[in-house]
Amino acid sequence: MMKRSKPKFRVPNYGAPNRKRVKARWRKQRGIDNKRRVKKQNRGPLPKIGYKNSNVVRHSRPDGSFEFLVHNRAELLSVQGMPGYVARFSHDLSVRKRAELFKLAQENSITVLN
Repeated sequence: MMKRSKPKFRVPNYGAPNRKRVKARWRKQRGIDNKRRVKKQNRGPLPKIGYKNSNVVRHSRPDGSFEFLVHNRAELLSVQGMPGYVARFSHDLSVRKRAELFKLAQENSITVLN
């Protein structure tokens, strides 16, 4: 299964020539006269629960695999028995421990993302 695509949710006036400071991110509209808040036509999509993906594909990577956060040797070896999962090392691993785990991952043919 693949994730369904969803539109990019933008703030109003994004891309307008006189609004260079408007960033491409979503903020809920709160103005009393805001046309996007009252769901006028042709104002762009609003985030809704209907855009949610199924539980089977939620939190998956673009290639369809899932990440498993690894802190130690035992967790890295447990990824080997889980098809469809790849390892991501925790940010608090030291350089020495990271090198040691990376070497172990290569020996056991485990994909490491970082």
